[in-house]
Amino acid sequence: MTTGELVAAFLEKLQVGCAFGVISIHNMPILDALHRRGKVRFVPARGEAGALNMADAYARVSGSLGVAITSTGTAAGNAAGAMVEARSAGTPLLHVTGQIDRPYLDRDLGYLHEAPGQLEMLKAVSKQAFRFDSLEALKKAAQCALTPPTGPVSVEIPIDLQQAEAHAEDLNPLKIVKAPADEHALDDLIERLSKAKRPLLWLGGGARHAARR
Repeated sequence: MTTGELVAAFLEKLQVGCAFGVISIHNMPILDALHRRGKVRFVPARGEAGALNMADAYARVSGSLGVAITSTGTAAGNAAGAMVEARSAGTPLLHVTGQIDRPYLDRDLGYLHEAPGQLEMLKAVSKQAFRFDSLEALKKAAQCALTPPTGPVSVEIPIDLQQAEAHAEDLNPLKIVKAPADEHALDDLIERLSKAKRPLLWLGGGARHAARR
């Protein structure tokens, strides 16, 4: 099993049904694994911004995790605007992007497709951003995206690591902890609504898919 295959298997464990992205040499090990396994549908986009927007829309409509897969450098930068939109909307979205080979990372050598400070750029437009060094980083990224307040999270995976052999690991996602409702605040709201002459509830996007448990 390669790291690319490990990523594909973890997305299956997350019950991801569909991923969007742009095919590139810097993400091909992951996309090849998705194709071989045949359990997560990959929808190609004409540009990274469109891929992120489609993943955003998919998450909003389905109530599940949106997934987008892009390449490194300019490609990751092209996704930034859509990431800001997803962050503003609180969309649970996992952005998996490639990265150059580890020996050349953070050395500013002008290596092919290198974007100095890519991780810092992703942190600026994401809820959080991680650099993959083990499956644990991907697990934390998914947990962060799905933990309220939800939002888009990026994880970059160097291409040599995507191709490298990986050991079979526990693929189970990390637990999502949701804050309990404030019963006193709910009781107060009900009382105020019951006394209102023209009651109106104006809810933000964070209330999407809300349910009483």
